[in-house]
Amino acid sequence: MEFAFYFCAGVAVAATVGVVTHTNPVHALLYLIVSLLAVSMVFFSLGAPFAGALEIIVYAGAIMVLFVFVVMMLNLGPAAVTQERKWLTPGIWFGPAILSALLLAQLLYALFIQPSGAAIGHTSVEAKAVGISLFGPYLLAVELAALLLLAALVAAFHLGRHDAKEPTL
Repeated sequence: MEFAFYFCAGVAVAATVGVVTHTNPVHALLYLIVSLLAVSMVFFSLGAPFAGALEIIVYAGAIMVLFVFVVMMLNLGPAAVTQERKWLTPGIWFGPAILSALLLAQLLYALFIQPSGAAIGHTSVEAKAVGISLFGPYLLAVELAALLLLAALVAAFHLGRHDAKEPTL
């Protein structure tokens, strides 16, 4: 599992470089999803399957929902549709597809070919331990993070909305 850790970490770094270097937000989003999947596989290789599953569900899923929400909120119209078709040419899928295929090959190797080895840390973090930590000594940090996310959501709504025109009598 040490090879899986370093391999997935390398894919995560390569995908993150793709996120930072692409100026197009759609292209950067594709690489961001691959990066988040690679980080979740790092968690799996370290023996934290709950954290890996949360990484996929919360971050990769939430990023996609957030992206769709922002596109719907902006309501750009038909000009944006033609621009997005230009952005999503088949060539742009090449980089994320290769990195995702490498992650899939590593996952299949770890599940079916490699003998059953333990994680790098030789321990597994259970969901109960994560919950006790989050709602025990880190309760204040969790609550502050929730308030910060709520404030960011309200700010994004107010910055992105169009002011309604009042009809004059």
